[in-house]
Amino acid sequence: MKSVLRALVATSILLLAACSVTDKVTEKLTPYKIDIQQGNVVTQEMVAKLKPGMTKAQVRFVMGTPLITDAFHASRWDYVYRFQKAGKLTEERKLALFFDKELLQRVEGDVVAAPPPAPDADKGAAAGVPARALEQPLRNAEPAKEEKGFFDRMIEKIGF
Repeated sequence: MKSVLRALVATSILLLAACSVTDKVTEKLTPYKIDIQQGNVVTQEMVAKLKPGMTKAQVRFVMGTPLITDAFHASRWDYVYRFQKAGKLTEERKLALFFDKELLQRVEGDVVAAPPPAPDADKGAAAGVPARALEQPLRNAEPAKEEKGFFDRMIEKIGF
């Protein structure tokens, strides 16, 4: 009987000791999170090919099928790209193309195309200056700030 009692006490001590270690172990061991790529990959080179006056078919050839085509805003195409590495958002790009009478009018978003050439572009080309030199360089807008999700906001409210 004494040996059973000793075995029971030793087992309970080991179990209680294991509980105190699991908190430290779970901090070190986290599940593997895969890299997730969602949406349309939009590069600066693709946007540089966009010119005002292009048809929707030409734009689709250059950019690919838009991620969002709204039935209520048929003249607007949205291209969205998100990349999450190990569960954390590392890159996000948004691009909106606006059409008027099936022709591209303007581009808005994080990656912006060059403005349309000035009317004097023909004069520059005739004077020996390449038309590309008259265009303004492309620019990148600052990346969007990371917004907290629903569960992150709930955890903040609870106080964890």
